[in-house]
Amino acid sequence: MANTYGYVRVSSREQNEDRQLIAMRDFGVQGSSIFLDKQSGKDFERPAYRRLMKRLRPGDTLVVKSIDRLGRDYGEILEQWRIITKEKRAAIVVIDIPLLDTRQKERDLTGVFIADLVLQILSYVAQTEREMIRQRQAEGIAAAKAHGVRFGRPPMERPEVFSEVLAAWQRGEVSAREAGRILGISYKTFQVWAGQ
Repeated sequence: MANTYGYVRVSSREQNEDRQLIAMRDFGVQGSSIFLDKQSGKDFERPAYRRLMKRLRPGDTLVVKSIDRLGRDYGEILEQWRIITKEKRAAIVVIDIPLLDTRQKERDLTGVFIADLVLQILSYVAQTEREMIRQRQAEGIAAAKAHGVRFGRPPMERPEVFSEVLAAWQRGEVSAREAGRILGISYKTFQVWAGQ
């Protein structure tokens, strides 16, 4: 008997997977058949995904909310699509893109060809957009730096008693840890300020 599995991925522990889980349940995927990873899609070394791939059999269906849940890299997504549809002979349904549904078209060569073609185009567009976003970010940062914008936290102001505590530390009267405590900073910050 064929099974239907869902795969849900969020990029970090802070992100919320509820939207994807609701879509899976609305599609009819049972909660016990949903595999969830909370980590980046930069590669396919994800524990839940690996368990899912071991369980997937010919005739099964894998459901994802959007194609980028499989991964971020164009080549890797295409390779996983090939493994799932050709090697494992399972169907894939991408909820957000009805054209990426290989279930009814499993025996129809034209349907499989169209799904594969749409996947290649969408994966290419997604990767191109990511590269453009990175380029725009880099250009924006460079332009801001050229205009004197500083990034990061502003430097901490040194307390008025810093010079006195520094002198006491230099004379060996207090340790770096004690100096840090007196100034309300970490001893490492004190060491940086002291020029060590």
